[in-house]
Amino acid sequence: MFRFLQSPPIFLFFTGKGGVGKTSLACATAVELAGRGKAVLLVSTDPASNVGQVFDIAIGNRVTPIAAVPNLSALEIDPQAAAQAYRDRIVGPVRGVLPESVVRSIEEQLSGACTTEIAAFDEFTGLLTSADLAQRYAHIVFDTAPTGHTIRLLQLPGAWSGFLDAGKGDASCLGPLAGLEKQRDQYRAAVAALADSTRTRMVLVARAQRSTLREAARTHDELAELGIDQQFLVVNGVYPRDGAGDDPLAQAVCRREQQELAALPEALQALPRDEVALKPFNLVGVDALRQLLRETMDATDAQLPALPPLQAPSLASLVDDIAVSGHGLVMLMGKGGVGKTTLAAAVAVELALRGHDVHLTTSDPAAHLADTLDGALPHLTVDRIDPQAETVRYRQHVMDTKGAKLDAHGRALLEEDLRSPCTEEIAVFQAFSRVIREAARKFVVMDTAPTGHTLLLLDATGAYHREIVRQLSGSSVRYHTPMLQLQDPDRTKVLLVTLAETTPVLEAASLQQDLRRAGIEPWAWVINNCVAASHPEAPLLRQRAANELREIDLVRTRHARRHAVVPLLTEEPVGVERLRRLATHGADAP
Repeated sequence: MFRFLQSPPIFLFFTGKGGVGKTSLACATAVELAGRGKAVLLVSTDPASNVGQVFDIAIGNRVTPIAAVPNLSALEIDPQAAAQAYRDRIVGPVRGVLPESVVRSIEEQLSGACTTEIAAFDEFTGLLTSADLAQRYAHIVFDTAPTGHTIRLLQLPGAWSGFLDAGKGDASCLGPLAGLEKQRDQYRAAVAALADSTRTRMVLVARAQRSTLREAARTHDELAELGIDQQFLVVNGVYPRDGAGDDPLAQAVCRREQQELAALPEALQALPRDEVALKPFNLVGVDALRQLLRETMDATDAQLPALPPLQAPSLASLVDDIAVSGHGLVMLMGKGGVGKTTLAAAVAVELALRGHDVHLTTSDPAAHLADTLDGALPHLTVDRIDPQAETVRYRQHVMDTKGAKLDAHGRALLEEDLRSPCTEEIAVFQAFSRVIREAARKFVVMDTAPTGHTLLLLDATGAYHREIVRQLSGSSVRYHTPMLQLQDPDRTKVLLVTLAETTPVLEAASLQQDLRRAGIEPWAWVINNCVAASHPEAPLLRQRAANELREIDLVRTRHARRHAVVPLLTEEPVGVERLRRLATHGADAP
């Protein structure tokens, strides 16, 4: 039996990066516990929740019995609806009292990820502290757990409302915190429940990939600092060592995963660990969920699908169109773990090989990018933005300016707020902004771009762009701001990176909506590490490839104006030659 399923407490939380399989594991766990005769409630707070799709039943924001699984009910909390209700609760009392421009500014401050995160946790706390639910259910399984950052915010002492009413709360995440005080007792009880190892178990979900394992290690450290130490690690989707056969691609995948598991981050080595094998089927339906947690699988050789030729452009074909202008900004955006850094390097190499001057920059560690390029190339310059150094610089600037006007209590609250993820987003984007000006004379390729939330936050609370527009409106003075450049498709090309899997595609679509709210239209989508484009031979990979075709078609027909497909390769795309092959060796050209 898997360790994380042994003697489970009432609350089980599944957390991890997008696309690692949190929802599938949470659903499978709920089915397993219900099968033991226990009353189970499955709760999802994923904005793109597909729990209903998994069980083929409409669920929504109400407790719904799952007819196919006795003892199991499910609930999908809509974080966006929760965030809107949270905003209404905060903005309602000041509407008609404060000037409309101030109300709009407050609403904009409450439009981003911090508000959604806190509002979702607001819903969590009601479930964690409900005596009625504790009596009705032996287990409550949560898909998408709160982050350490959110829990730390809820531990803060002091009266946020008074701090904000005094006009002092204008830093990155203080706006969303305005509604916390009224329910502080409930939050305190919820935090206590999370830290109680007899009641709560945190399951860190990762893939056998460096980025997701690092994210799991970071989450482990954050939660451990808060006294939440009942943690288990589940590495999902591990390729079976005996399933590669003679397929070079399958052998390469298996070898890479075992190397990553052998080099597990130190923070994770001491945790109880389970490995869940990669399955050939879509995880939809109760039968599939039950098979997910089976430690042995039947052979999959029978009735393998015939894979049709995949008609899709290569990354190099997108670069052909980008290169026409001779200069400009190319930003690669997407969730963690989809391969933005590698693709940014491939785009930069392709442009440099065409004779264009290119500046490639990233906020990832320098060694990672240096290892990816593995050498120099004429016309290509590479540097990095150090998020930690930029964040320290930004925090110091805020404390020296806004903090100078505060008393000791106010400065303590401001310092805590500046430890939020929003702060790093803003600091990194400001560093990016300094680089943007180069794009008027050369190509600038940016990896690890800020989210749409960050762009809105800068444009609204910083008010730099609007103030410049207001001051210069009607004059003959020419001006431009970083926001204007990002909104101009002639000067900026945004490439959204995803995998051909359900969750990464849904998350990329959500990011596209955020960008559009900021007035930025993504130029293209890139589907990375595509098995269907690699012509696999191993039965397991062939079935996986067949499952990708639906997601590829969704990107092509519903989400993207143009797209490219990058295949999963047998070799790591390291070095100029391999990066070039990555870009040019795409799917079958249309």
